[in-house]
Amino acid sequence: MPDRLLPLFPAHPGGRSPVTCEYRCGNACAHPEANESGNTYFGDVVKDISRRRVFQAGAVMAAAAGGFAALSGTAAAEPSRKPRPVPGTDFTPVPPNKLDAVSIPDGYAQRVVVRWGDPVVAGAPEFDFAKQTAAAQAKQFGYNNDFVGLIPQDPLGLANLLVVNHEYTTEVHMFPADQYDPANPTEEQAKIAWAAHGLSVLQARRDPVHGGLEVVPSRYGRRITLDTIFEVRGPAAGSKHLQTSADPSGRRVRGTQNNCSGGVTPWGTVLSGEENFDQYFANSEKVTDPVAAARLKRYSVGAGPSTRKWERFDKRWDVAQEPNEPNRFGWVVEIDPNDPTSTPVKHTALGRFKHEAANIKITADGRVAVYSGDDSRFEYIYKFVSKGKYKPGNSAHARRHNSALLDEGTLYVGRFTGDSPAAEIDGKGTLPADGEFDGTGEWLPLASGEKSFVDGFTAEEVYVFTRQAADKVAATKMDRPEDIEPNPVNGRVYAALTNNSDRGAAGKAGVDEANPRVGNKNGHILEWEEDCGDAASTRFSWRLLLVCGDPQAADTYFGGFPKDQVSPISCPDNVAFDRHGNLWISTDGNTLGANDGLFSVPVTGPERGHVKQFLSVPVGAETCGPVVTDNLVLVAVQHPGENAASSANPSSHWPDGGTAQPRPAIVSVWKKGRFGRPGRIGER
Repeated sequence: MPDRLLPLFPAHPGGRSPVTCEYRCGNACAHPEANESGNTYFGDVVKDISRRRVFQAGAVMAAAAGGFAALSGTAAAEPSRKPRPVPGTDFTPVPPNKLDAVSIPDGYAQRVVVRWGDPVVAGAPEFDFAKQTAAAQAKQFGYNNDFVGLIPQDPLGLANLLVVNHEYTTEVHMFPADQYDPANPTEEQAKIAWAAHGLSVLQARRDPVHGGLEVVPSRYGRRITLDTIFEVRGPAAGSKHLQTSADPSGRRVRGTQNNCSGGVTPWGTVLSGEENFDQYFANSEKVTDPVAAARLKRYSVGAGPSTRKWERFDKRWDVAQEPNEPNRFGWVVEIDPNDPTSTPVKHTALGRFKHEAANIKITADGRVAVYSGDDSRFEYIYKFVSKGKYKPGNSAHARRHNSALLDEGTLYVGRFTGDSPAAEIDGKGTLPADGEFDGTGEWLPLASGEKSFVDGFTAEEVYVFTRQAADKVAATKMDRPEDIEPNPVNGRVYAALTNNSDRGAAGKAGVDEANPRVGNKNGHILEWEEDCGDAASTRFSWRLLLVCGDPQAADTYFGGFPKDQVSPISCPDNVAFDRHGNLWISTDGNTLGANDGLFSVPVTGPERGHVKQFLSVPVGAETCGPVVTDNLVLVAVQHPGENAASSANPSSHWPDGGTAQPRPAIVSVWKKGRFGRPGRIGER
């Protein structure tokens, strides 16, 4: 690793294009955030030395038990010598760039696994950009791939189930410019978009000789779209707030949408988060009931016509006609890729908000804890702990039993309290006197079964209108909490907080130790240790691992590692771990003038905070859904070329090259080994 600073491109105000903002999240950043609550919590009011002493005492106890403080070691101190590379991260970093390619380290190879329009279901026709149909798209790989789940089917991981989310559609890029009029889409184009949402399930085989991953035809091939029927389960199933004219039972929802990140469960299914569902609905201003109108506003459900105009072809997208339809989205859904005939599920016990993902950790007594972030400015971090206990295994019986665990338990929201005096959090990223942004936290119960812990809310209302319930208990407003995952090696939990340009603005929530920068445009990484390492605990210790951005800037922090040796990183989004416990971070909306990428960083020992860029994605693209195994890295390349206004003049031709239109795709990367065989990722 060179001792010089890696090159940076000139900074610019934001990394996302206007097209991405419009079609991905309904241009959320151009509108006031939905959280207008004025909740002031204890951590904002009292930041005294006594609390710091309590935390320090707890840290000593944790060290004695092998907990958070013991794991941290001397990471905050700058190494006096160049440390030995950590296994899994020993590669030459890719420099920031603006290439229309997936750039990877020397000594590595890559292959496109599957791309938009490729066959998923038997009988799928060949993709034709100029002659698309809804019937064809329902059998083909969907658009704008995000989460990637790889589920081994044999001990060597040669045969795998590959599950991919399709987050959203960008119609101005999906169709030839002379065929698509944004003001007047055709019904067939709307139905193509419905089929391009959801998830794809495929079987993929790893090549142990040449490396990489390739899709193979199989009975597991399945498309889940906005026309697939989902079973509603848990305490809000059948709620009056979920009933519509098409489903008076409130128990069968048609479709899933805006599926962002997700997680593979220990029992071999996939949890997927429904995120920016609000943008698909129209005419919320016509709802006259003030309570219903306030609930729609809290979830940013829009007034007037929608961007995609779907309400012209199906009344369920018209809130004036179906006021409860938005309440049927914003859940964690579960897919069983092992059974192509299974009915997917929406789990209401996990609460309704803009779920980025959902990931699981088993508690000390064998129950299931699920972590999830609400990906909007000033929203919250949540945890669910099941009542019943997990049964190891992935048999059909174990899958049914463990899936049912997600329907009964306690839903919590997080409150983060800093251990430094408020005056030391200056909004400029200056570290407080103790050398870290850190503190303690607690999980505030919202509901359990039919019991509500929130004054003025029934349990049913807590599950369906979770954001407002969390407002009421004064949870901590975070800077866009996205993917949250437990580390399988050290037991800590890590969350990507992407950014929040409104932090500290006039009339907005100010800085706190967990969100310490005004106008936070580059985001940060939060880690916490549950008390006694038990995911069922209601208290925890936390600290910031990274405060992202340009390493030359004073407001950045890299776990105490020397900043002249790290790769610049901006807007962390999804996270993953390798078998060594190293954290891998994909980015979305790099504000530093280069393409988004995938980065590795050790989280313990002398290289804690040593960020290294492993790859970058093409022009206009976002890096999503990383999977990191011993011999394979997978990433979803989402919306390549989306910085162009339409398909008329594409800014990217990836992955097919030439003059081809860009196509979202999954890429596999592997290390070239001796005699042509693949080697281990991140090892010399």
